[in-house]
Amino acid sequence: TLTTATPATQPEQTTAPAKPKQPRQLVRFTFYKLDPQWQLLPAKTRQQGRQELLGIFAEYEQHSLVRSYALYGLRSDCDFMLWQATYAVDDLQGISSKIRRSAMGPYLREAQAFLSMTKRSVYVGKNARGVHDPRLVITPQDKKYLFVYPFVKTRAWYALPLEERKRMMNEHIRVGITYPSVSLNTTYSFGLDDQEFVVAFETDNISDFLDLVQELRESEASRYTLRDTPMFTCVAQPLDAILEAIGA
Repeated sequence: TLTTATPATQPEQTTAPAKPKQPRQLVRFTFYKLDPQWQLLPAKTRQQGRQELLGIFAEYEQHSLVRSYALYGLRSDCDFMLWQATYAVDDLQGISSKIRRSAMGPYLREAQAFLSMTKRSVYVGKNARGVHDPRLVITPQDKKYLFVYPFVKTRAWYALPLEERKRMMNEHIRVGITYPSVSLNTTYSFGLDDQEFVVAFETDNISDFLDLVQELRESEASRYTLRDTPMFTCVAQPLDAILEAIGA
């Protein structure tokens, strides 16, 4: 009689549940130019339009991050910028739609806009601090100046081994740390917009930022920069003060 051996019972293998990924934020820098024709409208019409725009801004501010910056007198192609961070595309489209449909909307042109997303850097650790803080949540330090520009690396950069890129980025980090008054927000645009990154430097000292950028131009990694323009110098200012200053 043939008997079949019963295989030994194997202990059940349990897999630890994967930790949920921390959600990333969508980030948009929107630069606006006010049509001078707006100033030819009656004062009452302009006052009502301004209050409507401020109401839209205040409503959005209740549930998402938004900051306003002045560029009038600094650039000819835009008057102010809104820095937004949210977890939903609908939020970005919602405020844009309300502004377009407002009384001032036909007179406000989006001169430039950059869309990006937060993401941890591959060049620094998760607990890093300082100039290259790999934050997933935008937390403005509300300093006086914000310098914003799109950034694109050459394809040759991505062909380099990761360790080689890390070595060069370590030089960048060392330079940045020597300018503690300047903090950096780096967000990523791969596949989302025309650039690969959007960088936003915060500082209270313009000259420190100028010196930092000049020194970074001499770094080895700078050879692999394809494009880093246009550059915008933005001054933190309440939206109502900006609108008053530009005659809105």
